[in-house]
Amino acid sequence: MPSVGPSTAAPSPHSRSPRTRARRALAGAVVTALAAALLAALPTTAAQAAPVLLSQGKPVSASSQEHYGTAAAGAVDGDLGTRWSSAASDSQWLQVDLGSPMAVSQVVLRWEAAHATSYRIELSADGASWTTAYATTTGRGGTETVDVSGTARYVRMQGVARATGYGYSLWEFQVFGGGDGGDGGGPTLPGGGDLGPNVHIVDPSTPGIQAKLDQVFQRQESAQFGSGRHAFLLKPGTYNGLNAQIGFYTQIAGLGLRPDDTTINGDVTVDAGWFNGNATQNFWRGAENLAVAPVNGTNRWAVSQAASFRRMHVKGGLNLAPNGYGWASGGYIADSKIDGQVGNYSQQQWYTRDSSIGGWSNSVWNQTFSGVEGAPATGFPEPRYTTLDTTPTSREKPFLYLDGSEYKVFAPAKRTNARGTTWANGTPQGESVPLSRFYVVKPGATAATINQALAQGLHLLFTPGVYHVDRAIEVKRADTIVLGLGLATIIPDNGVTAMKVADVDGVKLAGFLIDAGPVNSPTLLEVGPQNASADHSANPTTVQDVYIRVGGAGAGKATTSMVVNSDDAIIDHTWVWRADHGEGVGWETNRADYGVRVHGDDVLATGLFVEHFNKYDVEWYGERGRTIFYQNEKAYDAPNQAAIQNGSTKGYAAYRVDDSVNTHEAWGLGSYCNYNVDPTIRQDHGFKAPVKPGVRFHSLLTVSLGGNGHYEHVINTTGASTVPAGTSTVPSTVVSYP
Repeated sequence: MPSVGPSTAAPSPHSRSPRTRARRALAGAVVTALAAALLAALPTTAAQAAPVLLSQGKPVSASSQEHYGTAAAGAVDGDLGTRWSSAASDSQWLQVDLGSPMAVSQVVLRWEAAHATSYRIELSADGASWTTAYATTTGRGGTETVDVSGTARYVRMQGVARATGYGYSLWEFQVFGGGDGGDGGGPTLPGGGDLGPNVHIVDPSTPGIQAKLDQVFQRQESAQFGSGRHAFLLKPGTYNGLNAQIGFYTQIAGLGLRPDDTTINGDVTVDAGWFNGNATQNFWRGAENLAVAPVNGTNRWAVSQAASFRRMHVKGGLNLAPNGYGWASGGYIADSKIDGQVGNYSQQQWYTRDSSIGGWSNSVWNQTFSGVEGAPATGFPEPRYTTLDTTPTSREKPFLYLDGSEYKVFAPAKRTNARGTTWANGTPQGESVPLSRFYVVKPGATAATINQALAQGLHLLFTPGVYHVDRAIEVKRADTIVLGLGLATIIPDNGVTAMKVADVDGVKLAGFLIDAGPVNSPTLLEVGPQNASADHSANPTTVQDVYIRVGGAGAGKATTSMVVNSDDAIIDHTWVWRADHGEGVGWETNRADYGVRVHGDDVLATGLFVEHFNKYDVEWYGERGRTIFYQNEKAYDAPNQAAIQNGSTKGYAAYRVDDSVNTHEAWGLGSYCNYNVDPTIRQDHGFKAPVKPGVRFHSLLTVSLGGNGHYEHVINTTGASTVPAGTSTVPSTVVSYP
């Protein structure tokens, strides 16, 4: 991101493919064979003294269901008022899918009067081959606790003989254990607990709130590459006279279920006094789930990349420019309501999704909207607005809240063709997960411990801090939530990948930063393994407010920052950045060839910011990919033309769709160059894509920042060169392609 800006840009200074079906069939056969082999090979694990509940809320099926509507899910929902009951005949079963092989140690059966006198508890790795872990012919009903020992993904109650003339009926079927037979071992880890010293929890009666906000801001205002991490969590209520100034690595959020539950009669402010009125480096911070009634009627939020504004209700206007209208370089709003006008002013680019606004002023280079009530109509290239009536698919970021006195994480439901906020018309739709089902990660936790918690079936809540990992964090279980507070930061040591996600449904990654280590990592974040093939259209994995950094805080290297292999994934606001300033910066010092590579089909990116990579910033190989808003700068520090020569092509495109792709669509894309080491460098184009009817682009631009390097074309050989603009920062645009 530049610390300089344009001189003229602002009013002031400044259905699956055959390939997918085939690979899914192959992958399914391989997984089944491997799972069966693992069941035979893995040793059993001794029962733990304090086992973890693994089965609640997991997928469940049964041989039959009584005709009164007592479905199988009633036995694993944690509610003793719901139950499963079978048809009135023997040899009936109920089985739960734990999501991955788990060490199981105990099964609790809470029978209704219609219980079993004879039944078996069976274990399986693949849902096809079963072994008996426990059997009885003298079942007594009531609550029966059965000790078992084994490793399995599927656990079944196989009813053999009934005690009554009715079917088998269970209020609850609970499976306990912990560990995955590999990273497990040791005592079972507890869920829940306190959130540590860098989470500042307050209510309206807490003394000294303003003083604490000011103290943290003084530490964090200019600490761009510091180690401090903070989260302010405000309990529901009304807070009068606060001015919460938000610095680096600081998050402020309400603890209500809806933004209006927590109201600040005051301001939540980001300005750029620390950088002489230039907001282009106001990164890594966030405001969420609050209502703000600004003192003077307008709240100031002058940020650039990696700064999210989510689930906010501004009872007035919102000013996105710093005091003095200096440069600012883009941000992100989602699921928010701005009663008044959004004053864009000097913001070069911005993306707003699924929100409601009272109006929008100015456009500079690229302002993109999807699903926004009150958004301006598409006017690109002038005014530079690109507007989609709805967002094709979206699911809001999980967030921590208080339910009475109990902390829970709310995971909002997926929406299709979304428009407006999730909360304006009542309680949002989604799932509440108690904090007791999370491992609360604190500084000093090892990757082995974190993986053990995941293997036990716990979600992860990273408290504010910096975490070094000597092996990948492995997210293997469907619907796992990995949520960071206060921009918790994960640094991979010795060239490992920081995090890997299995090809499972509904994983939710949100609110953390991955910072490359000094030893080159092949990848930093992998969403799905190579050749992932499962259909996740009903329950996609989401990556939200997850930022990746290579260099800046010190020398770091990674060949590829993010790889998305899983189908149907949603990348919702990410900044993937090879540093152009800070410590450990240089063409080879923080070498990072590729920013984001997408191999999965039907992947959607909403709010994609990727900058400064040595080669391609984004490469797309999957079918039916879509991007709504993309912001890019090419690497500043290329030493000469030869360093970026790509065969016979001058430069690597900022966004490349592979020639094998038949269907792809993108809206609101911009690429900028600032080759300040060698201003004579030329890029043949900013964007490259195959010329096919199904590959379409809307609202594209390239711009040379002050004449430091130039683009010959916008996309392929279409679009005017930026050379005629000379040192004037004037974009070259393409309204639609082809």
